[in-house]
Amino acid sequence: MKNVPNLFTLLNLVFGCLAIIFILQNGILITVDAGGTQLIDIPERIWMASLFIGLAAVVDFLDGFVARLFRSESAMGKQLDSLADLVSFGVAPGLIIYQFLRLSYAQEENGLDVSFLWLVPFVLLPCAAAWRLARFNLDNSQSFSFKGLPVPAVGLFVASLPLIYWNVNEQWVIDLLLNKWFLYGLTFLLSFLMVSTIPLMALKFKDFSIKSNLPKYILIIVSVTCLFILKWMAVPAMVLAYVFLSLLFKNKTT
Repeated sequence: MKNVPNLFTLLNLVFGCLAIIFILQNGILITVDAGGTQLIDIPERIWMASLFIGLAAVVDFLDGFVARLFRSESAMGKQLDSLADLVSFGVAPGLIIYQFLRLSYAQEENGLDVSFLWLVPFVLLPCAAAWRLARFNLDNSQSFSFKGLPVPAVGLFVASLPLIYWNVNEQWVIDLLLNKWFLYGLTFLLSFLMVSTIPLMALKFKDFSIKSNLPKYILIIVSVTCLFILKWMAVPAMVLAYVFLSLLFKNKTT
């Protein structure tokens, strides 16, 4: 029974690998409408990548719960968890950014022939994730607070972008997601937040008192509100709220 939590962790890795498969299968499509206008898009199957990254996040949460349930927490489980997280929340989201960058450049004249060097910045996400996870494994002081943005939060943030792109009927949102400078900026920002030592709250409860957990309860309320109001755009808003509340209540997150 001691390996049951590790099987959950491996399932996290499996979902991450499946996400990568769906991301890489989506070549850019070029079609022409009745008026002769050239239309460029990525097939919507990349949605499946978002789904599998979301499932990986669920399993990532459950493996720790199962480990505590069976009292089988181990050093191997900790390392295995980080390796799985790197694939599911580092490599897979990085490839989503890569596909969006390709789509962004494809809107430009001769954009499909863009140099690979302009697409390379996507590797910052998995590299920053690897750094963040390695540092976390060597630091025993991050049980009830984090140093830097947790890798799963970044993974879910990026995984929400394809869902937003195909479900939000706001032109400014589409234009933003197809703006290469926004994509570069987002990649740099998320990478910086991961490797930084900014104190951020861990979503664990020592007790359930309001005094000790005020920022966590506020985050829960804000998150539920975002789900009802923002719908598909809720995940990025929730991650931003998490960072903001952690900084606002800095003394309670350390």
